[in-house]
Amino acid sequence: MVSAPTRPVDLYPTRGPKEELIGRKDPVVWSEPGTPGPFWARELEEYDRDGFVTVDELVTPDEVDELRAELDRLVTDPAVRADERAIVEPRSQEIRSVFEVHRISEVFGRLAQDPRVVGRARQILGSDVYIHQSRVNVKPGFGASGFYWHSDFETWHAEDGLPQMRTVSVSIALTPNHTTNGSLMIMPGSHRTFLGCAGETPRDNYKRSLQMQDAGTPSNEALTTFAEACGIRHFTGPAGSATWFDCNALHGSGDNITPYPRSNVFLVFNSVENLPEAPFAAPVRRPSFIAARP
Repeated sequence: MVSAPTRPVDLYPTRGPKEELIGRKDPVVWSEPGTPGPFWARELEEYDRDGFVTVDELVTPDEVDELRAELDRLVTDPAVRADERAIVEPRSQEIRSVFEVHRISEVFGRLAQDPRVVGRARQILGSDVYIHQSRVNVKPGFGASGFYWHSDFETWHAEDGLPQMRTVSVSIALTPNHTTNGSLMIMPGSHRTFLGCAGETPRDNYKRSLQMQDAGTPSNEALTTFAEACGIRHFTGPAGSATWFDCNALHGSGDNITPYPRSNVFLVFNSVENLPEAPFAAPVRRPSFIAARP
């Protein structure tokens, strides 16, 4: 008689009756010290300490121009707008995000395979990698909505089944990012503690959460505790700059009420040694265009 496969131990329970703080049980930088790659040793030390590190010019101005032109093409293409991978801003009815952009677009596909990008992901995660999620976020001026405080890993664990914190994101600026136009905010050091959120996950939660996240968001009390302990950093910089950040870092962004748009491409890399299981706290998995499986 063949026994059924055992489910891995849930190291980070969430979506229960109450919030819970759990100390991180996984490394932040998984590679051995001295592992060759694009990052300097001091940059990896900064990433390990704070949960993020910035690169002033990951891509060149000419490459930014090409990426911006491709972004403009995507958001004005009726076929893209009609695709389920395009998320529309509720108020303005403009495109807010385009998911799986590395598959939709050859230009963004090349960026996702660029050694400057993939090499850094491998260096952090200590293994080969695949893209768990890719998207462009578009924040046009005059009222584009922000993204409320959250840990990506909480969602990826609860709804996608990623068992460990072995995933890293990079946000590459396609327009200047200012403190005034809805730039990314992060709490340094918050990646060291997992915040298990309260409440159940509705079925097909992704249909709502991609426009306005509800399930998996921390309470005001928890956010205040983290902010007082960690502080808050804004990420600003010219187009072409990039921020690498840990999957468990608490981050968010405000509305953009300025005339100046803010657009970024996000690439999320997961270790091939951290393959998704069944969701830990959701009825079903999210679609593969949001949470890819190799």
